[in-house]
Amino acid sequence: MSTPHIQANPGEIAKTVLMPGDPLRAKFISETFLQDARCINEVRGMLGYTGRYKGKPVTVMAHGMGIPSVGIYTWELFTHFGVDEIVRIGSAGSYTEEVKIFDVLLVTGAYSESSYAKTQNGYDKDINYPDATLTEKLRQSARRQGLSMPEGFVHSTDVFYQDSPEGQEPYWRTLRREKQTLAVEMETFGLFHNAAATGKAAAALVTISDNFTNPAQNITIEEREKHFATMIDVALGIL
Repeated sequence: MSTPHIQANPGEIAKTVLMPGDPLRAKFISETFLQDARCINEVRGMLGYTGRYKGKPVTVMAHGMGIPSVGIYTWELFTHFGVDEIVRIGSAGSYTEEVKIFDVLLVTGAYSESSYAKTQNGYDKDINYPDATLTEKLRQSARRQGLSMPEGFVHSTDVFYQDSPEGQEPYWRTLRREKQTLAVEMETFGLFHNAAATGKAAAALVTISDNFTNPAQNITIEEREKHFATMIDVALGIL
């Protein structure tokens, strides 16, 4: 079984897939957290690995940046490779002081201005939701590890460098007020839509890497690796 974007043999991809955006992060996760990990995809540099975590099979594969990219890879995983559930493990920028740097946010809905879902199958709403059962598994995994996670909506934007019209309040403040979005990222809306369209399950965790209420707050690459481990532990805990 192969597609233009994923070259993997039957049975090489597990039923549960964890997906960061960055291919090198997928490599890091597989080398650090999995046993007997082997590379199952290198097409276009979108690295994927299958191994075991506490004896349970799991695949970690990157999905790239943006809804079109996550849309391709998750659709093919769901429809061509028999994947049952996908958990996005990514980063996000907080829209509120209450959700702080290094917090792990459990996503309960994804708002987007994207036309992806409408173009894909006519879905004309601007919010997509995760699978309730898979989301609860993540919630319980965090509790077992003594972690209290904030929960809420994210804004899945198509535009990384977005400006507000002169004289208007910053766009993110408007979204925070009108759509109750707690943070911004670029993929979750597409993932949730594909799962719903194919009858599969999807959920998402994001670690806060910067905060719009305090732009001076940034984290280094080394800090990302160290603190993203908490999110990865929670995701792997569903196994």
